[in-house]
Amino acid sequence: MSTFKTFLKSGHSPTLFAAFLYFSFSCCIWVLNGAMAPFIGETFKLTPAEKGLMLSVPIIAGALMRFPLGILSQYIGRKNATLVEMGLIAMAMMFGFFFVHSFSELLAMGVLLGIAGASFGVALSLGSGSFPPQHKGLAMGLVGAGNVGTAVSVLVAPPLAQWLGWQSVYGIAAVAILIPMVVMIVFAKEPPDVDSHASFREHVACLFEKDGWVFSLIYGVTFGGFIGLTTFLPSYYYDQFGVSKVQAGQLTMLAAFMGAAVRVVGGWISDRWGGVNTLTLVLLVVAGGLVLVGVSSSSLALTTLLLIICFAALGAGNGALFQLVPLRWPASTAVAGSMIGEIGALGGGLVPNAMGLSKQYLGSYVWGFVFFGALSLIMLGVMRVMQIRWTRTWAEKGGRARTTSAAAPASYAGARKAARP
Repeated sequence: MSTFKTFLKSGHSPTLFAAFLYFSFSCCIWVLNGAMAPFIGETFKLTPAEKGLMLSVPIIAGALMRFPLGILSQYIGRKNATLVEMGLIAMAMMFGFFFVHSFSELLAMGVLLGIAGASFGVALSLGSGSFPPQHKGLAMGLVGAGNVGTAVSVLVAPPLAQWLGWQSVYGIAAVAILIPMVVMIVFAKEPPDVDSHASFREHVACLFEKDGWVFSLIYGVTFGGFIGLTTFLPSYYYDQFGVSKVQAGQLTMLAAFMGAAVRVVGGWISDRWGGVNTLTLVLLVVAGGLVLVGVSSSSLALTTLLLIICFAALGAGNGALFQLVPLRWPASTAVAGSMIGEIGALGGGLVPNAMGLSKQYLGSYVWGFVFFGALSLIMLGVMRVMQIRWTRTWAEKGGRARTTSAAAPASYAGARKAARP
């Protein structure tokens, strides 16, 4: 407890809380269409492929909007950027409340929901910006735990949709976003660090390196799997098991909450066991678990148990990957993390599309689960090949941090030089 108090005193904890709340509400709104998919699908008589497209649009749009929001934050400040974004979210929700009456308008609403999904990079940078380097990882982990907003969404939105109608939920969200706006205005301060003021070249630099793409693709499995499955599962439970629309949201919440809660634990375990070791176990569990989910589709209890295990692994994987980011890019952690988060989040759009196409053209969701399980194994193989070089340059065996300053060069270029005989 005293260690945690020391951590809180080392930075500006009200800003940390405001960033967490902002990210939580943003995640909640980002997955609204997924939480209400059984209601929306019934209204518009959507095919499985159409439903998959509808669910993927907010995820892809949110990933693509992260970079523009990050650039905006450089010019007006991170706190002001969050306020602009939340104002746009409120207007987007009013569009959903008044104007969504067709499938094309529903897809347009999905693009607008992507505004909420753009919050990741700015939220983490704002929340961790006032903390010293030795505590930035924990600060980023705590803000990242705002993913719990997805669990809140699938728990709260279906009962509201059943009671008031699904379009009314957009109106409620427009009012609810005022809560984090007020907290941000009253409690948050613009951090003193300048990491967010990186140039365009610095922002995209990690994508010109193999490691940047490997990290992004792994994050596409861990975070992409988390957000994609959270969006898809209400429809899966409703279609596959015939549970009520509200029960489908409650069952999804069990898995989504586990994934969000374990994210911080994953980072903590990785500090001690190593990020590569943790991700190895994570990807094996995800691959095996999702294949078992696909073949156990006749048992609601077994499916739910397996999904909880898979989501726990995905959450731990998100924490583990961001334990490695500061080791690989020590001088530009927030910049690299933001770009990896953006590219990786695009992976979430694969999940509902793969599931919808599998159901419509192959008659079962099984092959969608198998596809994502196979993708996890491919990423595991790529990481294990790459980690041979990683442990010769910037990390200890298993992906742990190097323990001496001599063994932890300030840049990867320095690491490569130090690794030469």
